[in-house]
Amino acid sequence: MDHGQPLREGSTVLVTGAAGFIGSHAAERLIDGGYRVVGLDNFCDFYDRRWKENNLRSISPAVEVQEIDVVDSQAIDRLVRTARPAAILHLAAMAGVRPSIEQPAYYARVNLEGTTHLLEAARRHGVGRFVFASSSSVYGNAGGRALREENEAGAPVSPYGATKRAGELICHAFAHLYGLSIACLRLFTVYGPRQRPDLAIHKFVRLIQGGQPIPVYGDGSTSRDYTYVDDTVAGIIAATHHAPPCRYRIYNIGTGRSVSLSRLIEAIETATGRPAIIDRQPPQSGDVEHTLADISRACQELAFAPRVSLAQGLERFVDWFGRYGHLYTFPESTAAAAIGEDRGQAQV
Repeated sequence: MDHGQPLREGSTVLVTGAAGFIGSHAAERLIDGGYRVVGLDNFCDFYDRRWKENNLRSISPAVEVQEIDVVDSQAIDRLVRTARPAAILHLAAMAGVRPSIEQPAYYARVNLEGTTHLLEAARRHGVGRFVFASSSSVYGNAGGRALREENEAGAPVSPYGATKRAGELICHAFAHLYGLSIACLRLFTVYGPRQRPDLAIHKFVRLIQGGQPIPVYGDGSTSRDYTYVDDTVAGIIAATHHAPPCRYRIYNIGTGRSVSLSRLIEAIETATGRPAIIDRQPPQSGDVEHTLADISRACQELAFAPRVSLAQGLERFVDWFGRYGHLYTFPESTAAAAIGEDRGQAQV
């Protein structure tokens, strides 16, 4: 494959974490774009397995999803050898800042060792293009300014953020040593339909709709660059379709706008038409204070252009939750219990 050329229609893309939140949307968009998608997911019980099964029911039956763990090097090698993908889109990971503090070694194993197995398989079997889903967590507490890819990312404040930065570095090594074309995407707080039940927007909507208190950590002044999943996936697909201008490239995928936690809650109240009952909690260790993406590089090189405002995105999510939320169960203990088990990766 000519690494500088766009992927041809009909090319095979291997998507890891394909049954998860972002993975299922990415797989769906790739199929709609004329690609053949081979999916990989281990359906771990970080949250209810039925959630991922319903994600897959929501998308085209053209996606093939194999139940494989990214830390199983032999299974990964066999799948890449058999599927012969033109590109690997690596979205699978153990996700979550707070759980990573409880099990840092497990997060390191899945997020770094698993990424290395995929890179090694790509090297062995001639996969020229590799897209790695990193995270804004790599920046740590870099302050309220817009974060650029050139900014220092050597001080993450959680094991999760550290594993994502380590993943970027192992990607750089493989790009340098073996000529793989690698794009690392630093995703900023993704939300939307199919969002994991443990994440803030999903959890807040569920609790507010049920008339229950929402846990708010700190005074509400922390802020995030909340990015609607359709916009995130547009960036992911662009990075998969078009090779970066050099062998290794990092891109921020966000909106370029930051919203405080207090303002987010007000926006959710507007979207749901219900008041929030606040259960104020102390700040959590490992949480970054502010994120705000400088997306100029992605805009210039990937023609990335986020389109969905927070108000629009929340309205879409609340509508989706009203239609489909009843199909799932959300045991509050599921995520916490799963952290101590060696079951594999949850979707970022």
